[in-house]
Amino acid sequence: MKRLFMIAAIALATSISSVAFGASPQAGAAQQKPTVAAVYDHLISNVEKEVVDAADAMPDDKFNFVPSGPGDFKGVRTFALQVKHIATVNYMLGAALLGEKPPVDVSNENGPANITSKADVMKYLKDSFAYAHKSAAGLNENNLVEQIKAPWGDRPVTRLTLVTIMISHPYDHYGQMVEYLRMNSIIPPASRGQ
Repeated sequence: MKRLFMIAAIALATSISSVAFGASPQAGAAQQKPTVAAVYDHLISNVEKEVVDAADAMPDDKFNFVPSGPGDFKGVRTFALQVKHIATVNYMLGAALLGEKPPVDVSNENGPANITSKADVMKYLKDSFAYAHKSAAGLNENNLVEQIKAPWGDRPVTRLTLVTIMISHPYDHYGQMVEYLRMNSIIPPASRGQ
């Protein structure tokens, strides 16, 4: 929990400064303080770009790639399952933040079994980030540390905890996606031209 709080604090501080300094105030107008919702929306956009671009970079015929060879890869997620898992967790967390039932079946952490083609997985992923943005829109200074029902178990959590997981969790799987891309001689989009 202490680690999550530190990640959240760093993310919030970084975002506030990037949103604040990234805005171009109108001539003579005072720069407005960024909102909590705007800060988290910006962070979700950052992870969304990384994940969606990486997912899109994997060709259709390699979308179900799973590592093999030296090492123990038994039972690891395919590339497509990494992407579907990110999307499913986005839906779980977003629904908890909004206090509503998820708009998709989240009973399997790897997403619905009927979503298999690259096109369908990409739509599922993009739609999950749209839902994440919707859930962040309701965040404010007054409700960020309010206790709400977690999407798992019975223990309450804060909105801050859930939105922090929403931002950090995809990066865990993004790292695996990058490895899968490189194992297929594909340079991840974020690494191109650097």
